[in-house]
Amino acid sequence: MKALGKKPNGLRLERMKASKLWSDEGFRNIHPVLPRLRDPGAEPPTLSDFLCGGDRRVPQAPLPSIDPIARWTKPPSTGLRATWLGHSTVLLEIDGVRVLTDPVWGLRASPSRLIGPKRFQPVPVPLHALPPLDVVVISHDHYDHLDYPTIRELARREVPFVTSLGVGAHLEAWGVPPERITELDWWESHRLANAELTVTAAPSQHFSGRGLKDRNSTLWSSMVLQSRRHAVFFSGDTGLTTEYASIRERFGPFDLVMLEVGAFHPSWGHIHLGPENALEALRLLGGGAFLPVHWGTFSLAMHAWDQPAETLFSLGPKRGVRLVMPLLGEPVEPANVERITPWWRSVDAVPGKSSVEPFTLPKSVLWPID
Repeated sequence: MKALGKKPNGLRLERMKASKLWSDEGFRNIHPVLPRLRDPGAEPPTLSDFLCGGDRRVPQAPLPSIDPIARWTKPPSTGLRATWLGHSTVLLEIDGVRVLTDPVWGLRASPSRLIGPKRFQPVPVPLHALPPLDVVVISHDHYDHLDYPTIRELARREVPFVTSLGVGAHLEAWGVPPERITELDWWESHRLANAELTVTAAPSQHFSGRGLKDRNSTLWSSMVLQSRRHAVFFSGDTGLTTEYASIRERFGPFDLVMLEVGAFHPSWGHIHLGPENALEALRLLGGGAFLPVHWGTFSLAMHAWDQPAETLFSLGPKRGVRLVMPLLGEPVEPANVERITPWWRSVDAVPGKSSVEPFTLPKSVLWPID
């Protein structure tokens, strides 16, 4: 099955094993996880919980969205603009440089076209309609962040990829030429050849793998994007970790912080933030305009589809957070956002419905991989 990708080998594997993060047969998290779980004693969900548990897990209809193509033809007045395209896919415009993060246009977060978590929200713009890109940034290799059909199409473009150690093996297997792939260890940086932008891989608290036998065989990272005028932080997937303070010291302050807020559970605090922990992560990072990602597209946990948004909308202003919560496809300049509206409330939800089909595990459920 081509969507599973390819395990690293040869010189790529040798470089991975030279990393301080490599231990025995895979990568590992090395710093403490902050104790910010709502319920530290919570049991991980069972397969039955995931398939049948929870309420209001998907909306009744597609979320409101905007076609961004016309607005993309005009440069942002402030130099920094973000267009959330669903889940963790964001088109960033940073002082004339276009960056696409964790692009997923596929129907399912799965190696199969027939089973697996199915998106309930279409992407607001076709992949072929994207403007020319300067770089594609991929945080790690889970299916909701690294999508086989999307990479196959992007491979046809003359665009470079920057990703975490080992992930390049998947990209090469799917048609991306090796000279267009840069793999980074934590704290390593890459300056684009034809654009004034530096991409740095930074720590995150997560795991990797696309099958039952490749757990942690590639690295997971957050990403820092820096131009002369702006700095952007992209979390990828992560739990709450002390390393965020180090990221702030090295790269802050940030003009835009994109943190994952969905697909969380009280027992998953070591691998996923959720909205409350995301607010703490934002504080550790030193603040900045906050664009929540990793929600509103797939049902990958038992919580209501809109719970991340509602929690942030309630708690964020009380903590002085500058939230940036645009419609899907709405290009926004963080410096110009003065207030947000709860646009997601216009969509009713179907009680108890799940988009996850039988015998399919989400990438966040550790059993039976552990």
